[in-house]
Amino acid sequence: MSVSYSLPLAAARVEFTEKKSRFIGSIKPVASEEEALGFLRLICEEHREATHNVYAYRIFRTGACRHSDDGEPSGTAGMPLLDVFIKHEIYDFCCVATRYFGGVKLGAGGLVRAYARCGAVAIETAGVGVMREMALCATELPYNFYEQTKKILSAGGIQISSEDFGAKVGIQFLITEESLPNLISKLQELTAGTVEIQLIERILTAG
Repeated sequence: MSVSYSLPLAAARVEFTEKKSRFIGSIKPVASEEEALGFLRLICEEHREATHNVYAYRIFRTGACRHSDDGEPSGTAGMPLLDVFIKHEIYDFCCVATRYFGGVKLGAGGLVRAYARCGAVAIETAGVGVMREMALCATELPYNFYEQTKKILSAGGIQISSEDFGAKVGIQFLITEESLPNLISKLQELTAGTVEIQLIERILTAG
């Protein structure tokens, strides 16, 4: 089974006011806990005068998952922020919800809603993509099979990453491993078993 999970497509920042408190949601795609903490430090430095810099991050590869209320009442900030991403099964992000207190208390329920909103509007602005494990494969074939092979790849939505025109045509392409047996069968049928596909490596791609 290939790896597949959701993640933010881009860094983003959103801002709104709730009962005179200014909330800023900052989000960034990250690949490690170190990247997440680095982003957190940047936001905390930028908003060092803020009342709170609540955060949440979740890393697919290591399983790291952390959140902080940063001085807000326990359970009213970091967990509601993180819950937005858990419910949508989103990984590889760091989201910081900055609050500048405006003098009006929101209450526990109001805080939960405000911090959850920070996460929701941040991920909506960033956009959500899917990280998939793809197989980078290569094949080499005679020129008389080239156009038909390209049609087969195109019909299967398979992304060609490079082509080399020498004595034969060399093609490298990205494909999900689930689709690979069907492609092999089609190329074997087209070329009467004379063309083979080589698996070069497995890579993660987002889109």
